[in-house]
Amino acid sequence: MHVGAYYLAAMVFLFFLLVGADVLRGLGRLLHVLPQGWREWGGPAGLRVYAAILAAALVMTLAGAWNARHLQVRRLNLSLAKKQGRHERVRVVMASDIHIGALLPPERFHEIARLINQQDPDVVLIVGDLFDEDVTRLDREELIGSLQALRSRYGAYAVLGNHDYFADVRASIALMEKGGLDVLRDEGVRVNNAFYLLGRDDRQSVYMKGSRTALAQLKASLPDDDLPVVLMDHQPFGLEEAEAAGVALQLSGHTHHGQIWPFQWITQRIYEISWGYGRRGETHYYVSSGAGTWGPPVRLGNRPEIVVLDLTFQ
Repeated sequence: MHVGAYYLAAMVFLFFLLVGADVLRGLGRLLHVLPQGWREWGGPAGLRVYAAILAAALVMTLAGAWNARHLQVRRLNLSLAKKQGRHERVRVVMASDIHIGALLPPERFHEIARLINQQDPDVVLIVGDLFDEDVTRLDREELIGSLQALRSRYGAYAVLGNHDYFADVRASIALMEKGGLDVLRDEGVRVNNAFYLLGRDDRQSVYMKGSRTALAQLKASLPDDDLPVVLMDHQPFGLEEAEAAGVALQLSGHTHHGQIWPFQWITQRIYEISWGYGRRGETHYYVSSGAGTWGPPVRLGNRPEIVVLDLTFQ
């Protein structure tokens, strides 16, 4: 157990609790609604406030640590339009932002894989940030075994996230492929005559390649046979691009929905969809809060998740 990893979360909670208490104290002094003893921090009343704030920060950290360890399964039924194909229903199980590393070792991923398998998936999708740090430090055999434990009828696919680049992109891809994942980098595959799965390289690739291929160009490279297109794009920026390209469903992650309260208020202003389901025209979107954590292994104000999408076709 990395006790020091929880320090940052505790400091965040402590900071906001202290600021909140100080604002209330200031208002109390201004409006004369607090007893004299509560208007100053130096007396016994102030010490009791400090003790209560410290206790609250500790409770919030412990609650967030417990929450981060308990994945929920979120379920969504979607109907996608298509003119050809033979499938009535496809079950897609999606996971993002697992962040395998020092704080989430490969054996913990095995628990996530077991939960994914329990959903009886037709297709498994890893939508970026499978890794958190230098993958050469990980137990490769344990990790490959955990990835190979994933079970699905029509395959397991992945796209890269920004942290997969930080972790050494070539080594990340090699480990994913040895574990049985088909890594899609600006390419698409036909999934058992049900839909096209298009995997987009992460925005982080711009710093390596100098540019990013337009989504419309990627979609145009697919055969024009009226099958719907499901897009994996790790970072949910520019959602209008998928709508304009005629994508049926975009799956993203990255945001963690803030991960630690109150940062979801920030992500809700940065991203059109910080977490959950959305729609633009005929294009459906789902942005996952992620299965793992970045930084402190703590979540408060949101839940870690895997997502089961039961897709039907009209």
